Amino acid sequence: MLTVDFDKLGVLPGQRVLDLGCGAGRHAFELYRRGLRVVAFDHDEAELDDVAAMFAAMEQQGEVPAGAEATTVRGDALELPFPAESFDHVIASEILEHIPADDRAMRELVRVLKPGGRVSVTVPSYFPERVCWALSEAYHNVEGGHVRIYRRGELLDRLRAAGLRPVHHHHAHALHSPYWWLKCAVGVNRTEHPLTGLYHRMLVWDMLRAPWVTRSLERALNPVLGKSLVTYLYKPAGVAVA
Repeated sequence: MLTVDFDKLGVLPGQRVLDLGCGAGRHAFELYRRGLRVVAFDHDEAELDDVAAMFAAMEQQGEVPAGAEATTVRGDALELPFPAESFDHVIASEILEHIPADDRAMRELVRVLKPGGRVSVTVPSYFPERVCWALSEAYHNVEGGHVRIYRRGELLDRLRAAGLRPVHHHHAHALHSPYWWLKCAVGVNRTEHPLTGLYHRMLVWDMLRAPWVTRSLERALNPVLGKSLVTYLYKPAGVAVA
């Protein structure tokens, strides 16, 4: 399930892309398939081991074109171990809401981005996330959990202050919002509840089959109920490197 629209981001084969806070690697895998040079970056060593194993399996199965590269790097988003202006694009999907010093992370991703390069930052949308917080403290009050809820204007203002310029935004994954509301209502750690189990099976069916009825419904609901806010920005020439 991809959150970032790579066509809107403007990625091209051969470009170098940083997937900042890659998690399980969903965006990194698709970038690799598209022929980019991908760096999957995260703090979680176990997840990076799984991502590296998938990269190797994709190469062995012939799923990636010639010239594509993929590697994993473990580190801290507040001190990225990369030279300034070393990436054509940066993806930061569902990571900033986890970082107390998010302004430092924003400045770091700008530092490693080339002038003219584009960034996609995604965070939980304000209204669906606010409902989750209201229904369950356990949803966010855990180690490594969400520490804030962004309003769109606030997020864009902070990214502007870091040196980026907004280009476009949209919302995604509206069908996932009710699922998380259900989980928060019945208990986020209750894995066997029949309501959440049934809804989860529907989501898996939708992701695997992509039927027109659910795809059309989600497109219609995304502006209001989209679980994720997806922003696209670029770094103008002349932005000072901190």
